[in-house]
Amino acid sequence: MTTINQISPARTFKDYLGIVLRGFLMGASDVVPGVSGGTMAFILGIYEELIDAIKSIDISFFKLVIAFKFKDALDRVPWKFLLSVLTGILLAIFSLAKGLEWLLENEPVLLWSFFFGLVLASVLMVSRRITNWHISTALAIALAAVGAYWLVGLVPTETPTAPWFVFLSGAIAICAMILPGISGSFILVLLGKYQYILGAVNRHDFITLAIFAVGAGLGIITFAQFLSWLFKRYHNLTIAMLTGLMVGSLRKVWPWKETLSSITDRHGNLIPVEQINILPAAFTPEVGYAIALAVVGFAIVFALENIASRQNSH
Repeated sequence: MTTINQISPARTFKDYLGIVLRGFLMGASDVVPGVSGGTMAFILGIYEELIDAIKSIDISFFKLVIAFKFKDALDRVPWKFLLSVLTGILLAIFSLAKGLEWLLENEPVLLWSFFFGLVLASVLMVSRRITNWHISTALAIALAAVGAYWLVGLVPTETPTAPWFVFLSGAIAICAMILPGISGSFILVLLGKYQYILGAVNRHDFITLAIFAVGAGLGIITFAQFLSWLFKRYHNLTIAMLTGLMVGSLRKVWPWKETLSSITDRHGNLIPVEQINILPAAFTPEVGYAIALAVVGFAIVFALENIASRQNSH
């Protein structure tokens, strides 16, 4: 039997440290509603490998685990790669959650400006991977962009905190987290569970996090099968669709907004639920800092792309 580990790239310990760093950047992106960890995976050159790696966790894998044949089970999946990515993501979530929560509340314009630059550059980077341009690819970009633009404009709702809904939220959000342009965190916002899950991270509520993680695990394994099939059958159309998703998501990460309506959560915090994008009223120092951060975010994407290209060539 040919195993996954026998056909996966040979990597050194230093290589896996680099994958942990890429996972960390993915996790940092996923914490912020509006920015996709899938976008970061695409920029860093591990997106398709990640999808294929997740796809390898199938029914046969679980049968081997249930039969306590752990070595045979691990031989079926690139577990070192997956463990490295997951380690980086978890390190980012638990180390950056409080800081990003503070920035969202106190410096939202500066934070969104930085991520606007990241996503805008990502659109250019990902679109370059389309090898053949046709009417169908242009149409896929347009439809996906319109769909994402509509989705990120939806108004969040109040939803239950029961375990079954936390499980369902994890399953739905994780699918978005591995789609470039669609933020899993923003899906949690729409489901009314972003602050609830972020709070669970900060107060170390491991029961809630475990329920959420089980739902996410089931969701990502199922969805990865579909994405992998799309990449193999319709590679250019899939890249075009993902590019369109990122174009539409720019609506969410635009830094300057006017709040039309808000709600007060059960902790007394005021949460905006309906906002429109506006231009800054005047060129203030904050606007200058925001533009500078957007340029920095834009430049970081190109730097990461160059690093990833060199590593892939090597």
